[in-house]
Amino acid sequence: MKAAQITSYGDAVDVLRINDVDRPAPGAGEVLVRVEASSVNGHDVIVRSGEMKIVSGRRFPLGTGLDFAGVVTGSGTGVEGLRVGDRVWGTVHPRQRHTIGGAAEYVVVPADRLAPAPAALSAAEAASLVVAGATALIAVRDTVRLAPGEKVLVRGAAGGVGTAAVQLAHALGCQVTALARARHAAALTDLGADEVLDHGSTTSDRIGPFDVVVDTVGTELNCYRSRLAKRGRMVTVGLSAPALAAIAASSVYGARRVRTFSANPDATVLRDVADHVTSGALRPVVNSVYPLADIAAAHQAFERGGVVGKHVVAVSE
Repeated sequence: MKAAQITSYGDAVDVLRINDVDRPAPGAGEVLVRVEASSVNGHDVIVRSGEMKIVSGRRFPLGTGLDFAGVVTGSGTGVEGLRVGDRVWGTVHPRQRHTIGGAAEYVVVPADRLAPAPAALSAAEAASLVVAGATALIAVRDTVRLAPGEKVLVRGAAGGVGTAAVQLAHALGCQVTALARARHAAALTDLGADEVLDHGSTTSDRIGPFDVVVDTVGTELNCYRSRLAKRGRMVTVGLSAPALAAIAASSVYGARRVRTFSANPDATVLRDVADHVTSGALRPVVNSVYPLADIAAAHQAFERGGVVGKHVVAVSE
């Protein structure tokens, strides 16, 4: 079978290859999925660049593709509730080393990392929402406990997590301000933003206060934390060494500290995301779809940024 693999750490065009590998076999409690689509996430780029060597190690090749949507084709002993032919979505474990990831014709994962994919979505649409939708849901529902009627700032609103967070906040009846490029205003308004501010000309001291700040960028965290109302909360999913330092330093502010988390959705979270899709509260935002052979170009497009929505890799029909 074909699988996208990282042959060494570095730039996408230099290290990403489509290799012929053996089809994996599911063990006890595991499911074999024929992958139809996978999306490009920040995690994939960080692993490929070598920023997660402490986890991924120095043995190659490494698989790439954190998430996937596809069809169950087999399972090991002890698997219940999933049958051959079921359409599913899921993720590989973000903190484990994989030689085969979601960007492959087949992938094996534990059954508790899968859930039924929303029936109304295509494979590419489903793949675009696995990590992005789950991360946004955990951020607004579990981390900052967003409440109806609150004023919310979504920073980096045009990205995968940002577009999902805008929709979820809007569905909850919040007043949503999106911070993104000015040219994305119409798209973000259509997703539910009440106001769209140009990140290039809007400084943090000119906006707010907000009850909640959802940050997907990971820079200037203290500046945006200062725009919180008295009982405000802030969460960031844009992690880097400076961001982690700012998060740690913000602990002195108690409830108004900067929160973060490592998104690792299980089947329960994926079912919850599917429920939001079914209810109409959340819809996919796909910017572009690349064939598996062009996964390096998909990574490059992700790194360039400047678009609305997700870059998806079509693995099979």
